[in-house]
Amino acid sequence: MPIRTLSELFLVVAKHDKEACMMHKLGGRYVSVSTAQLVRQVQQIAKALVDCGVRPGDRVALMAENGPHWPAVDFATLCIGAALVPIYPTLLPEGAAYVARDSGARILFVQGRERLEGLLAVRGEMPSVQRIVAIDAPGAIGAIETSAAPGVGTGVPEIETLESFSARGATADQAWLEKMAAQAQPADLATLIYTSGTTGDPKGVMLTHDNLVSNVLTGCEVLGLEGWFTALSFLPLSHSFERMVDYCYFFKGITIAYAESVQTVAANLLETKPHVFVAVPRVYEKIMARVLEHATAPGGLKARIFRWALRVGREALSKRLAFEPAGLKVKIADKLVFSKIRQRLGGRFVFAMSGGAPLGRDVAEFFWGAGIPIYEGYGLTETSPVISVNVRGGVRLGTVGRPMPRIEVKIGEDGEILSRGPNNMRGYFGKPQATAEVLDSEGWFHTGDIGHLDDGGFLVITDRKKELIVNAYGKNIAPAPIENALKASRWISQAVVIGDRRQYLAALIVPDFEVINSWAATEDVAGTIDERLQNPKLRAILQSEVDAVNEHLARYEQIRVWELVPAEFTLEGGELTPTLKVKRRVINIKYKSILDRLYAAGDAGGAG
Repeated sequence: MPIRTLSELFLVVAKHDKEACMMHKLGGRYVSVSTAQLVRQVQQIAKALVDCGVRPGDRVALMAENGPHWPAVDFATLCIGAALVPIYPTLLPEGAAYVARDSGARILFVQGRERLEGLLAVRGEMPSVQRIVAIDAPGAIGAIETSAAPGVGTGVPEIETLESFSARGATADQAWLEKMAAQAQPADLATLIYTSGTTGDPKGVMLTHDNLVSNVLTGCEVLGLEGWFTALSFLPLSHSFERMVDYCYFFKGITIAYAESVQTVAANLLETKPHVFVAVPRVYEKIMARVLEHATAPGGLKARIFRWALRVGREALSKRLAFEPAGLKVKIADKLVFSKIRQRLGGRFVFAMSGGAPLGRDVAEFFWGAGIPIYEGYGLTETSPVISVNVRGGVRLGTVGRPMPRIEVKIGEDGEILSRGPNNMRGYFGKPQATAEVLDSEGWFHTGDIGHLDDGGFLVITDRKKELIVNAYGKNIAPAPIENALKASRWISQAVVIGDRRQYLAALIVPDFEVINSWAATEDVAGTIDERLQNPKLRAILQSEVDAVNEHLARYEQIRVWELVPAEFTLEGGELTPTLKVKRRVINIKYKSILDRLYAAGDAGGAG
């Protein structure tokens, strides 16, 4: 019988009966969670939700880091016909309260004492939330209850631990769960995922069981996932890409190892030895930058061998992409250099996937040349999320692959990418006008991205429609390719290009502070980070990096002026969305004085 709902998908998962269905860090080491343990926890949470009054169509919110608790709450919610509302764990309390309020969530699961206390401070902004369930917050609830002011009123949600909440469902068994799961229909709402909100308030994307299942089954069809794999999960599960891929892992019976955090991924790769993982381009850029430090180190036999190996890898790209024997030189390069890079990925690496933002072509060429396949894909939360993907036997670098089976893509008259298929969302929750702006009467979703299909049917993304810079002369400029070219430099961590309605472009550049500190130590450059960023030698190096990018750009696309920013753009600072997309409007406002000074200097004939 074909899988039609995520509830039915979970019933398939339950039959895998693996000793290591999942792995997570506990007491300083990775421990396994069996399929039986997951199933039991799903049964209990599902029964507890029902006993607390949650009914089909209701919303349950979850604000937590990746871990076994995440799929347990997710599957339990889905199996009783309710919809899960993920909340990015990095959101501030006010942002999380907005999601809970807008979605009308009745139960809110939250991990950690700090998040719990933050949400309780804004509980008046979440009137629909009747119960808060605390995950991994030992001792917090008693202290909070003791300090609560008496007579708060009936609108205050009840608070309890996940353990006590799960105990409410102790009488549930598999027969009960299967009966509940059978009630879900393909067209039922499965989740509300709130978009990042580069402009305005986030919108709740309504995805049905059929939307997600169609993407999961197609993903399993084309991605080459094998049941004996171990996967490392470290992108937030509140991100639609990681969540969909994790559904694929569960469906195929793959062991999912949860990273402790993004900061510990390097160590967790060595501990779990995954065969596959998913990441955003920034992760691959950082890995490449660290590796290239060896290649650009002055002198030494090792550095010369490294540079030779990188050259050999790039020359063998066509063979690498086709998985064909690449010759003796590549074998030597593999043994001397590339095998060591793969060892840092755990030693069992098969392939990785990239999504969420464009992967720079130079980054893709570096990894493929090193015998490390990275399959780049494309999609949006509104498309469940994957529209297209490069796959083994069908890779073209510089593209995001061909459309997935049963998904159509066409290019609008203005260059906008349109997509249609069973993966398209139902709409934005409570926002019919916003829905009508992106879903037309023929079922085409207007992505807001600009691109084209090449002669092989591969999709090429050039920029966001709303991100296009229109300069003072009316020229349209796509900033993303320029920013990606800048970030390819080992000296540059982040870059934002500015220039709307201006005569020329400016760039705000966040340097790679580890590289800067290493350089400062070698050059015996003292002082604070602000003083180092004004060092003439360093600025000359950065100018040469900007010049190298400008060489490949049309004159009107070139960066005339730039400035170094002494701190990274962050979510907490307001410059990034939870999916790490740049809020260009915020940066324009926040760095207005620097930009005004840059343009004044540029108009006067200065640069850099």
